[in-house]
Amino acid sequence: MLSTHTFPLFVMLVSGLGIAGCSTLAAEEAPPLRLACRLANYGPDTGTVPNKGQPLQDIALAHIRDMGLKYVFLSIPKPEEVDGVLAQLKEYGLEALVVRGDTDLSTEESVAELASQAAVCERLGARYMFLSPKRHGAPKEIVYERLRRAGEAAAKHGVIIALETHPDLGTNGGIHVETMKAIDHPNVRVNYDTANITYYNENTDAVAELKKCIDYVATVEVKDHNAELESWFFPALGEGVVDFPAIFNMLRAHGYTGPVTLEVEGVKGVEWSVEDRKKAMEDSVAYLRGIENFE
Repeated sequence: MLSTHTFPLFVMLVSGLGIAGCSTLAAEEAPPLRLACRLANYGPDTGTVPNKGQPLQDIALAHIRDMGLKYVFLSIPKPEEVDGVLAQLKEYGLEALVVRGDTDLSTEESVAELASQAAVCERLGARYMFLSPKRHGAPKEIVYERLRRAGEAAAKHGVIIALETHPDLGTNGGIHVETMKAIDHPNVRVNYDTANITYYNENTDAVAELKKCIDYVATVEVKDHNAELESWFFPALGEGVVDFPAIFNMLRAHGYTGPVTLEVEGVKGVEWSVEDRKKAMEDSVAYLRGIENFE
């Protein structure tokens, strides 16, 4: 029986590593990016691939397929669940491209946990493992060293660990760079979240911070925001103030071909039905396709 633990809402666009050399190809001339939708965008209990008896999760997979997408972002399953996950994804004509890892970096066991999760990613065919790098009070130097060893383990499975734009190891572009230089491993890179920049920081924006850390970006989450500090306002793409055309122009100019995550977490105080969430997904996908070239 598959796990039903939940995680924050995401959607993902994925293709290859996102740390290629510079290029000036326009979006229409460059290879298309591949769009993968995060299951948890549809609400609670959709973080992992569903069991047959959980209709919300079935609705999510079917809707992703019906939007013309091929790929999903999902939470890390247990090793014994992988065959079932693959079978269910195949049933809907979908593939896993990015998987959300989970560990407590304040413990020594985190290195082995991440190594095991990288092996699961390999079995799923996913080359990227998203991770929110929470220290839980552990000294930075110890966490850097653990992530360096986790990166070495991930490399054996052909997996890159992508650290989310979260405090305090990835609060903004400058701190992302500081963390990357301290870890100093090619299989530990940045997952750049376009909305978390203004959620956690004042007097900056997603374009300015991306410019600082773009050399380390392996995956991108496209999430909209109202640019107010700690304001829970994450609507469908195009309804906030994030300058997505400028974001993609910068990525393309840098030769980026990696995963892009569309995350829609909703707006505080506004209750969304399943149909509301589906519409937010459809509007977001339409918006993205209007500004970029996606497979």
